[in-house]
Amino acid sequence: MIDKVQLNELINKAEDIKVLYVEDDEEVRLNILKLLSSIFTDITLAQNGHEALEIFKNNKNFDLIITDINMPIMNGIKLILEARKINYNIPSIIITAHNERELIDEAIMAGIDGFILKPIKLEQLYNTLLKVTEKCKLIKEHEKNLAILNQYKDITNKSSIISKTDPNGMITFVNDNFCKISGYSEIELIGRPHNIVRHPDNPKELFANLWKTIKVDKKPWAGIIKNLTKDGKSYFVKSTIKPILDNRGEIIEYMALRDDITEIMSEKKQLIASLESCSKSFLALIQIENFDILDKFYDTRSVEKIEVILGNAILALLPKEGQIFEKIYKLGDGLFALSCDYSRLEKADKKVENTLSELIINTKQETIKLDNIEYDISIVVSYCIGEKNLFENAKYGIERAIDTNMNLIFANNLVEEAQKTAQKNIETIHMVKKALDNFKIISYFQPIIDNKTKNIIKYESLVRLINEEGETVSPFYFLDVSKKGAYYTKITNRVIESSFNILDHIEHNVSINLSVLDIENNAIRNKLINLVSKDKYKGRVTFELLEDENIKNFQNVKNFISHVKKVGNVKIAIDDFGSGYSNFERLLEYTPDILKIDGSLIKNIETDEFSRSLVETIVTFAKKQNIETIAEFVENENIYNILNEIGVDYSQGYFFGKPEKLI
Repeated sequence: MIDKVQLNELINKAEDIKVLYVEDDEEVRLNILKLLSSIFTDITLAQNGHEALEIFKNNKNFDLIITDINMPIMNGIKLILEARKINYNIPSIIITAHNERELIDEAIMAGIDGFILKPIKLEQLYNTLLKVTEKCKLIKEHEKNLAILNQYKDITNKSSIISKTDPNGMITFVNDNFCKISGYSEIELIGRPHNIVRHPDNPKELFANLWKTIKVDKKPWAGIIKNLTKDGKSYFVKSTIKPILDNRGEIIEYMALRDDITEIMSEKKQLIASLESCSKSFLALIQIENFDILDKFYDTRSVEKIEVILGNAILALLPKEGQIFEKIYKLGDGLFALSCDYSRLEKADKKVENTLSELIINTKQETIKLDNIEYDISIVVSYCIGEKNLFENAKYGIERAIDTNMNLIFANNLVEEAQKTAQKNIETIHMVKKALDNFKIISYFQPIIDNKTKNIIKYESLVRLINEEGETVSPFYFLDVSKKGAYYTKITNRVIESSFNILDHIEHNVSINLSVLDIENNAIRNKLINLVSKDKYKGRVTFELLEDENIKNFQNVKNFISHVKKVGNVKIAIDDFGSGYSNFERLLEYTPDILKIDGSLIKNIETDEFSRSLVETIVTFAKKQNIETIAEFVENENIYNILNEIGVDYSQGYFFGKPEKLI
């Protein structure tokens, strides 16, 4: 007879065990359920093996199956065998009668964990349950530990750079982080030694000590290693390498865990820390001019050598009175930095701008010799003084200097200016969105007249925005910003719609401005081709194209021009001709019908002899090519008369009419 202590022990062990109990006989099921309920708190019932299996499939959280052995549809043994295909470790107890000897033998072969014989005796029931619940507990504990272990493994795998090698040092496993930081794929790494990523700067003694520790002493090694990515960039890892031993103490493999500490080791972090340590700091960033070209022309190793040579030379290239700097920070990608407490410059009465100007001149006169190649270096310098955002200001200054072809720039407050510009751009984008939502992006139309008759021959469609105050806003204030956002295409679609809509209400033709962005957009290109193909619009549309030296697909533009001319008898005009790019050879490939002479030439034609000469040259060229000309910015009668005298065919400007609504 089981005592009270054992019963309590059984109840405690069975506390969180989930049981699936199967019995076809209702009376027996209810009687045994009463006994089981005194021990288990979570019991699910089934009336036969088939029903039980379906329940088990849909809920894999059962810890124990207790089943009658002899049942219709599917017996208990078959149920256990099928359940173990889903959960191989599921413990099971068979309830059977003494006369079912053949089935009992079959159950033993199936690996049943316990038997309860009918008629049921409490002592046998409790003893069997005590033994099997112990196994259930062990399984649950194992699964819990395994789940925790897998989570530890997952965390480690995500946070660390991991690799394994065989006893000969050949890589057998790398995780995603290893591939990501090294730039190599798993296929490129497996079967290779670790020196595939080893940087030559590492001292030989480091690896001699490493191998002695892990191979001879069979102990873990920890240290910092400098590595090389596939494309030749350096990175640092804090490494722990451990030999994995079998039960005889023999090494079966090596496992290495690493953390990327490149940022910790980087000179940029050292620079920022230096700047933050002063109440008022001086910072100069020095960028190798046209570094991107240098980087593409030479291999990575050569570029790194050029950077090292220049970095080592910068302090020496400073004028003698500039020798107040103790360190040059090498920040990579051709960028260097000088910094100090500004009070040191003040005490030494140093004129910073003069010092940096001499550095620029001295650097230009210096030639870097590398493997029989001489490379002339020029630099761009950005400097700032203060307490906050020094690096950000100086970095933005480098970009500004390059954009404006300057070699030296004072960069204080440039980030603040950029932030103000960004804020203004956000406000502009918000204005554009509201205008689009409220259908306040519209077209105004400006007349273009025949210079001989002064009659209107067509109108140019010009986009306008009506803001919330009802004011008309020129595209100058919103179109370029819209190109950087998601609204430019929507604006173009509105202009196209209003331009073709006006053709339904006027007798004159319409000229529509198109950018390369518009033509490269498949949806807009197809929309235009579809519209100009309609009979009512054929021959009534001119597309004005703005020249752009950054065209990604010139052939695409040529194909579009050819297509719209063919299907819609469209005329092509080149807008703002005479300024900017104006490549005559490219011009002829566009096969334009019209040149629109840039307004900057026209508005000065009365007083600027050069402007007049250039306009005359354009007109002469156009007439030889049988191309018509239109002058923009015709503001008064005197300009009109000069253009007529030169032979310009058409005029457009406030003298003849401002842009306005037509309907």
